[in-house]
Amino acid sequence: MKIPGVFVLKEYLKEIFKTAQKGDATEPSYYPALKDLLEAFAQESSLAKVQVTSQPKKTEAGNPDFRVWDGKQHVIGYVEAKPPTQETLEVVETSDQLKRYLKTFPNLILTNFFQFRLYRDGELIDSAQIARPFTVYKLKSVPQVEKEKEFLNLMEKFFAFSLPKHYTAKTLAVELAKRTRFLKEQIDAELQREEAEKKPGFISGFYEAFQKFLIGSLTKDDFANLYAQTITYGLFAARTRAKNGFNRKLAYDLIPRTIGILRDVFHFISLGDLPPQMEWIVDDIAEVLAVADLEKILKERTGRDPIVHFYEPFLAEYDPKERERRGVYYTPEPVVSYIVRSLHRILKEMFGRADGFASTSVRVLDPAAGTCTFSAEAARQAVVEFTEKYGAGAKASLIPDHILKNFYAFELMMAPYAVGHLKIGYLLDELGHPLGKEERFQLYLTNTVDMQELEETKLPGMSSLAKESHLAGKVKKETPILVILGNPPYSGHSANAAWKMEIRREGDRDVRRKVFTFIGQLIEDYKSVDGKPLGEKNPKWLQDRKKRILNLDDIKHYCRVVTALAKTIEIQAEIDKLFPEVEKDTISIQDARD
Repeated sequence: MKIPGVFVLKEYLKEIFKTAQKGDATEPSYYPALKDLLEAFAQESSLAKVQVTSQPKKTEAGNPDFRVWDGKQHVIGYVEAKPPTQETLEVVETSDQLKRYLKTFPNLILTNFFQFRLYRDGELIDSAQIARPFTVYKLKSVPQVEKEKEFLNLMEKFFAFSLPKHYTAKTLAVELAKRTRFLKEQIDAELQREEAEKKPGFISGFYEAFQKFLIGSLTKDDFANLYAQTITYGLFAARTRAKNGFNRKLAYDLIPRTIGILRDVFHFISLGDLPPQMEWIVDDIAEVLAVADLEKILKERTGRDPIVHFYEPFLAEYDPKERERRGVYYTPEPVVSYIVRSLHRILKEMFGRADGFASTSVRVLDPAAGTCTFSAEAARQAVVEFTEKYGAGAKASLIPDHILKNFYAFELMMAPYAVGHLKIGYLLDELGHPLGKEERFQLYLTNTVDMQELEETKLPGMSSLAKESHLAGKVKKETPILVILGNPPYSGHSANAAWKMEIRREGDRDVRRKVFTFIGQLIEDYKSVDGKPLGEKNPKWLQDRKKRILNLDDIKHYCRVVTALAKTIEIQAEIDKLFPEVEKDTISIQDARD
């Protein structure tokens, strides 16, 4: 590698001096000189294809000011610049902005155009001061080059960086979670910008569509959270299908065209005019996925659900508090397996379906699918049953003619919806039936308890959302379902409104009246038996007691709960002694009677 001479630095400092002498220079005024310096270093170091892109800050949440590429769509690192008047960069290190950058970007330079500090994985590993601002601003002259060798060593380290190619499922999940958290900030900032400018864009339009037609209580912050996760897992899903290279722009063509909502999202992400703040971090997420050996990572969990065991560490790193608040937990695989095997046997013994889940007359629905754990296990059980009875060749028709036609799932949240499609796609690949271009698993993004179908509007994403709603509506209203399985959300309060206020004109005045929604009326019906109210004073869930001082009645109540749980555990232990195989199989009703 050729070592750049002192001439490069002299020319750089001359440009800095000229800019400073104009008297009205701002931080972005110095960007061209720094961009030229970075490119000159790359040129003289036989890195001619290196590209440096810069952007003026638009929001405090924005990305670092410079992104450096190797010319092959691989990110080398980032540079964050501060005004030359910011002489003490150590102070900048303590800012919330830089803390986010250091946590997100593994190769970062912080500079005030005179001092350069290099951070690797959040830790300071090198620094160099090439000149003194005092000479420029007080002595009014071009400063002498200092610490040339130290600066060149720092730059060599910066340009030599490349992302690690060896990730485990957990380390990859952590790296993606860090960047997704940062992406969420960019989406939130973009929503605020569009609102302030009163100029609706794709993101705000998508948010409006979701808030209006799916989740009425959805805040901008909640939406930014869901949208960021959806982008990351959409990229993940696309990456699993990539054969020859991968980047953000290739993702759109790799997402099945039958999953319209994800296609709408990625038409904008891959092909649209992304705001620079979003573009940079999405490219960075795609870059991490591009270098990772996903096939090897997913095979680490042979015999287990690789997607859930990837998704759980992602959520734990991304936002553990949000996970707890929303009740986002995943049913353990042994429990899922036990429930599915139990239903499989019940279908055979009590409903006359000789092939259980593999019987073509069986239609299955998971109404709160999450990441499709139950649907995937039921599909696997059907394939195992069918293969054991009719041979491996028979499953070629079972998947398209039964599983893709008679297995249904609903999910309200966009991020697990994306993961669910990813999981089913991975399972079908494993079972020898990769999804074709016109095939999809019937997992729909919909509010399970809302029977109303959406009408087409001009809002971004609404065409595919309306189509999804129509397909889900056919299942809700017309499809005879034999098996409903799954595990509902653990959140104590539903996001679905039980009633709404309607204003009706009666005579010469408007009258407000409370009208129950579809689910609200069902709840009201549930509170009565034989037309008489149950008389429940407080039918809500047990309220969160966190930080509440317990009185004597509270303590007595919880003592009873603990006693009941202890007795339940004791009884279960006795059952386990009597039926040691209880977790491997179910006992028939006839066996129980005997």
